[in-house]
Amino acid sequence: MIHTYSDSELLNSARELMRTEAGEILSASERLSPEIVNAARLIYQCEGRVVVVGLGKSGHVGRKISATLASLGTPSFFLHAAEAAHGDLGMVRREDVGLFISNSGASSEMVSLLPHFRRIGAKMIAITGVMTSPLAEYSDIVLDAHVDSEGDPLQLAPMSSTTLELVMGDALATLVTILRGLRREDFALFHPGGTLGRKLLTRVRDVMGTGESLPVVLEGVSVKDALFVITSKGYGTVCITDFSGNLTGIFTDGDLRRLMERLGAGAFDALIQDAMTKTPKTISPDALAAEAVRVMERNEVSVLVAVEEGKPVGIVHIHELLKAGIA
Repeated sequence: MIHTYSDSELLNSARELMRTEAGEILSASERLSPEIVNAARLIYQCEGRVVVVGLGKSGHVGRKISATLASLGTPSFFLHAAEAAHGDLGMVRREDVGLFISNSGASSEMVSLLPHFRRIGAKMIAITGVMTSPLAEYSDIVLDAHVDSEGDPLQLAPMSSTTLELVMGDALATLVTILRGLRREDFALFHPGGTLGRKLLTRVRDVMGTGESLPVVLEGVSVKDALFVITSKGYGTVCITDFSGNLTGIFTDGDLRRLMERLGAGAFDALIQDAMTKTPKTISPDALAAEAVRVMERNEVSVLVAVEEGKPVGIVHIHELLKAGIA
């Protein structure tokens, strides 16, 4: 007879699994030894690549760990244990470090690779749940990833064990990142196509309007003349400069509205220097575009003038930053 489970019973089962996996991670963190530091230093000092070896569910975890290491500046690739014995071992070199991931540490495909790594002189790190396994005995450094419960109802499917393997890999990657002194800017270099890469690599000069697109008038012109430049350039703003080309202020469509509230139609005949904002918010063209967004948000403005040596060289609007995927 098939039992019908209520929503609350199923929800409790999901919670119990999560508690089990979290408990296994906590237990592993408490028994963590200096071996993980030794493993991180070995990877940091590696002159070749980190060859992450796995099979089955642990293999899927291995692919993720390899990708994480590579994204943090450590050359790495994943080697499928079964494919390795059919030619892929040719990719492994003496200067590489093998990172083997196996809960049992005794699968025939995995064990058959160990003599090759030992023969060519490549160092080996093991993440395994059995500290007396052939994998543990062969490896130079062994990280204890054993679990008391997988968490699934049948106690057959790898759940807690693969979760712990993944966390151990993340911990290793974290330590290597610390040893490398990796900065956010360095990380962005490995992710130029992602959102973070755009935010950390895009400069104001990459998105600002320049040349003919830059709205500029000289002091001494009327608001009416400046208004023509504002409407023709599309930024809702005009930069005002002295005869040396130095920025002395800006005038926006908002300034125009406030001026008209005071002077009515006479606002158009006023001199621009008498109506402009004399302390505009500016930014360097070499500043990160993300910094421009922060300045805009902090000062509640939608446009910034890029200035070099006191002179306006560009202008950037929040819409351009949105289009570039920065804001």
